[in-house]
Amino acid sequence: MLQKKVRIILKENERIDDLQINNLKIIQNTDGFCFGIDSVILSNFAKDIKKNSVVMDLGTGTGIIGFLLLAKNKIKRMIGIEVQSEVADMVSRSVILNNLEDEFQIINCNIKDILMHVKRDSVDVVVTNPPYKKINTGGKNENQKKLISRHEILADIFDFIKAAKVVLKDKGIIYMVHRPERLSDIICGLKENKIEPKVIRFVYSIENSNEAKLVLIKAVKNGGEFLKVEKPLYIYNNDGEYSKEILEMYNN
Repeated sequence: MLQKKVRIILKENERIDDLQINNLKIIQNTDGFCFGIDSVILSNFAKDIKKNSVVMDLGTGTGIIGFLLLAKNKIKRMIGIEVQSEVADMVSRSVILNNLEDEFQIINCNIKDILMHVKRDSVDVVVTNPPYKKINTGGKNENQKKLISRHEILADIFDFIKAAKVVLKDKGIIYMVHRPERLSDIICGLKENKIEPKVIRFVYSIENSNEAKLVLIKAVKNGGEFLKVEKPLYIYNNDGEYSKEILEMYNN
């Protein structure tokens, strides 16, 4: 089946990047927030999504997680929730660029208002790479788009978990990437909302790192109590090159 040709108008500071998978391309704004390796790692962590699932990306940003999951899984429908109107418009144009209007829906709203746009208990899987930093922490020299993407200005981790709870079906799954220092908040929030943590995997820069850089979490709504901690993931070898596992993520 031939893809239709589309003409996309780029706005100031925007560029089109090739994702090098299934001919997918993505629009990014160099003055905003471009995707990082954490999104790539999360999309790989969620690789066991069942066929024909309805998947929601809370805080979709550039849409990178949604595009990668569509490329790697037989997903019925992807729904991206994005609070920033300019960013939602940008990812919507990426959807058109890739002829995925029937598979990838973008909703411009705050996750706190999710039930105004999506039915309760209607989603099989939630993925999220939420803002990592609490409000009033970290540097303040970032522009507004970057601040909202990185800091809990419009919604905090508990809001993301509550949004996941109301949209997920019974036994629905949430996959999340976050910072290890927020793990206690995340687990408390999940359990308060009857979403049971099932798998945790820590991500380190290199094998001899003193501290984990990221944490990956899989949890199940109304799931039973059983938690598995998987072996660590290392981003780089000691020579500074990407590890074999990271390279496999980019090449698959």
